[in-house]
Amino acid sequence: MSKYLVTSALPYANGAIHFGHVVGAYLPADVYVRTLRRLGEEVHFICGTDEHGVAITIGADKEGVGYPEYVARWRAEIEATFASFGIEFDLFSGTSTCPRHAEFSLEFFTRLRDGGYLEKQTSEQLHCEKCELFLADRYVLGGCPECGHESARGDECPACGSWLDPLKLVSPTCRVCGEEPERRETTHFFLDLPKLRDEAVGEWFNGKEWKPNVDAFVRQLLEDVHSRPITRDMRWGVELPSELVDGEEGKVLYVWFDAPIGYISMTAEWTAAQGDPDGWRRWWQDPETRLVHFIGKDNIPFHTLVFPSMLHGVGEDEEGRRFVLPWRVPANEFYNLEGGKFSTSEGRTIPPTEFFERYDAEVARFHLISSMPETSDSEWRWQEFQATANAGLADTIGNLVTRVLRFLDKHFDGVVPEIDEAHLERLEGLLLKECGEIGDPAAHIQEFRFRKGAEQLLANAAVANVFIDRTAPWKLRKTDPVEAASVLGACCHYLAWIAHWMTPFMPKKAQALWEMLGQAGEVAELPWPGTPTQETWRLLRPGQGFGEIAGLFDKLDDEQIQEETEKLKASAPAG
Repeated sequence: MSKYLVTSALPYANGAIHFGHVVGAYLPADVYVRTLRRLGEEVHFICGTDEHGVAITIGADKEGVGYPEYVARWRAEIEATFASFGIEFDLFSGTSTCPRHAEFSLEFFTRLRDGGYLEKQTSEQLHCEKCELFLADRYVLGGCPECGHESARGDECPACGSWLDPLKLVSPTCRVCGEEPERRETTHFFLDLPKLRDEAVGEWFNGKEWKPNVDAFVRQLLEDVHSRPITRDMRWGVELPSELVDGEEGKVLYVWFDAPIGYISMTAEWTAAQGDPDGWRRWWQDPETRLVHFIGKDNIPFHTLVFPSMLHGVGEDEEGRRFVLPWRVPANEFYNLEGGKFSTSEGRTIPPTEFFERYDAEVARFHLISSMPETSDSEWRWQEFQATANAGLADTIGNLVTRVLRFLDKHFDGVVPEIDEAHLERLEGLLLKECGEIGDPAAHIQEFRFRKGAEQLLANAAVANVFIDRTAPWKLRKTDPVEAASVLGACCHYLAWIAHWMTPFMPKKAQALWEMLGQAGEVAELPWPGTPTQETWRLLRPGQGFGEIAGLFDKLDDEQIQEETEKLKASAPAG
């Protein structure tokens, strides 16, 4: 048994998250964790909100509320969205309230400084005279010097993805007041990424297996690495005592320095709540731990270069312990909406609260996984969501369940039939070998091929539909009721397999099917069965009575979907 430490990128506590965020870093992580636990692996799954970014201060200042109040509100809303999707973390916290976050962050700063990995540099920075504020990168807007995009941020261009220097933006403006800033000198500490790359991180990256999109992105990034500032002149963040920064005042840690440390501090918060304050070490300092970061494309540099550099650079502690480096970083590309980007501010979004009042969250889970941007951009389309709900789930799984169980309830006393020995070998061969190839969805999920895992579930369910069409138990009941019962008994066993395979994708639907089959307990707590064999495929006890039989999936009609597409067109800005 392996030990997995799974993280999802910390969402900024400055606004609602949308479906693109969910499918990028959170839902696939949830599916992965559920699968690993079914396979018997030990897993810790951690997340929380990133609460020290410039985006936080801008949003709170505009609303005229305090920073703690602002982040608490968005943290609660983000957590509620995750709950609506059935995404379950061991702990969901926040960097401004996590009890030991500042402690861990300052320790990282100190050990990196003592190890010779921090540089002190005096340089020019944009300063807004009207706001009386040095402008951290995201306080600055302007033209991208690389691609010409007119609304680039001071740290990154949303159009071409280039890391930017705010001093090089074309016609920069202060994001708060809109005035043109001036240049002033200030002193900051920089993380020596070139030194860390050459010392260890480059070799570490080259020694790992990566998704193609991650590998290509980071190889290009490693060719041109620069030192990265890790302090800011701000009023909100992890404050640096002046004695740590040679007497400098008003310095806080740059948000992308302290945010990933939140994975560690939140693990410590979780273990402390279980009565083991030092228990975080067995996750973060055990060489056997497999650290897996689920992120979106825009976070690749920080999880494949910056954070690994930090983890390596802090070196050994007094007991000779080191932090583990990431084992996998299955970053996803961008997920769009009907041909354009998700944008809450522009009305191009799907409001979660409204969505879950009308649609099944588990169907949404499955569709998002089925369409997720694993190696290239993909998108949500309402008609494709309808096809998933109707043809994919209602027809392939839902109809199979109801026609088998309701027929048995009506004509065979509502119990799992015995399979007659005279028919067993033929039915077994037909179901397991002749009606289609049966694969293990978990095998795909373990390799981060989530779309393939979802496809495999539907393909496995289709096997049962072929089987029942070939055997036609509705007709057999009139000519050979014993054989008909045997066919339907085989179908019941296979439905139990489908319930197992559904658990990572649609845990509530899986449990509902499990209970319809009259089974007790939680199917998600049972060992993962893999794929059926001649020895293992019969999972149920003959004579077991059924639970309440009900439809698993509702179909979506054309008018409903047309209404959604028209609503999206009406809410989006012209042009």
